[in-house]
Amino acid sequence: MKKLITAVLLASLPGWVCGINPSSAQEGASELKITSPQFTNNGLIPPEYTCQGPNINPALNIEGIPQEAQSLALIVDDPDAPMGTWVHWVIFDIPVIDHIDVNSVPGRQGINDFQQKKYGGPCPPSGTHRYFFKVYALDKKLNLNEGIGKQGLEDAMEGHILAKGELIGLYTKR
Repeated sequence: MKKLITAVLLASLPGWVCGINPSSAQEGASELKITSPQFTNNGLIPPEYTCQGPNINPALNIEGIPQEAQSLALIVDDPDAPMGTWVHWVIFDIPVIDHIDVNSVPGRQGINDFQQKKYGGPCPPSGTHRYFFKVYALDKKLNLNEGIGKQGLEDAMEGHILAKGELIGLYTKR
């Protein structure tokens, strides 16, 4: 009975009293709305933003960034790759901005699966693949070294995600 009363009392207290920082809770992260002027969600990515064009990043618009956000991070990957998820872009310590320009480097770059510190556009070996542009609003600047991989970035973001959102683009190599 004593444990039950203690549990009920703790559950009724604000998180910060129990040592829980609500601003770093990932489970309750709010949702960002990510759009692009170049393609719609689940729409086709134009060739300019792929290996069959200049291979530059598309513009992204970000809505719903929490006021307490200190930085943004972006991961672009392809879960349909034959050998498992293929990482196309890792970028972090992006200032809190609501727009990423075409062909820009708004933050510090990690390494992609092409073993480059830059955007590597869609280039599926066959069929139509999905490309996830995932944006994260974080409660701190990460101050990581450039060249970190996707997993290292995800590990560093753990507990610091205030909001997240994604935009999915499709591409078939011609």
